[in-house]
Amino acid sequence: MINPILLHIETATDVCSVALTQGTEVLGVKESADGNSHSKNLLPFIDSVLKETNHVQQDIQGVVVSIGPGSYTGLRIGVSTAKGMAYSLGIPVVTVSTLESIAQGAKQHAGNSNCDIVPMIDARRMEVFSARYDNNMNLLDDVAAVIVDDNAYSKLLREKEVLFCGNGMPKCKALLSQFPNAHFADFTLSAQYMLPAALKKWEAKDFADTAYFEPFYLKEYVAGKPNVKGLH
Repeated sequence: MINPILLHIETATDVCSVALTQGTEVLGVKESADGNSHSKNLLPFIDSVLKETNHVQQDIQGVVVSIGPGSYTGLRIGVSTAKGMAYSLGIPVVTVSTLESIAQGAKQHAGNSNCDIVPMIDARRMEVFSARYDNNMNLLDDVAAVIVDDNAYSKLLREKEVLFCGNGMPKCKALLSQFPNAHFADFTLSAQYMLPAALKKWEAKDFADTAYFEPFYLKEYVAGKPNVKGLH
């Protein structure tokens, strides 16, 4: 299938986003950055984007889902929805790194830039989930949890220009702005940014094992202690 019709699901952060694509063309997008509304919005968004593009579920040839890292609950909702649709329609699933999707969005917004791209997903306090890509989307530094302080990116920023992006970037901006080589891309994550990576995997038939693949959390989920008396 040279121009597959793909449904893209992005729920790894506070953004709930759905896109329908055919080949390299984005047919439609439905999204919201309201936060904890993924369980309420995801299925209606899928129905809406199909209706607005004059398609039905049976037209979808593959499901693309943002695999993480990111919100534990958001990732579970996105992955379970992708699996359910794949099973019911008999179609494959393609997984895309959330950080790669953010980097792709930054690349599209920045235009012709030779900066390295460092996407950041907000974690606790001054911690972010991050990676580093070059402008051709080659992975230079693996995904890791990074504590952002005065020294976190100092060596890199002394050597080259870096474009920081993602919902973890704003809290780090003040620290990183002291370096002239630091640049910032402020935009909202969208399911459509998964398309280049998804097509590359699709052409290679690099499909997930629908039964067994799981979200990439990077860190194990730790539930907070209950505050109800008698449950401590």
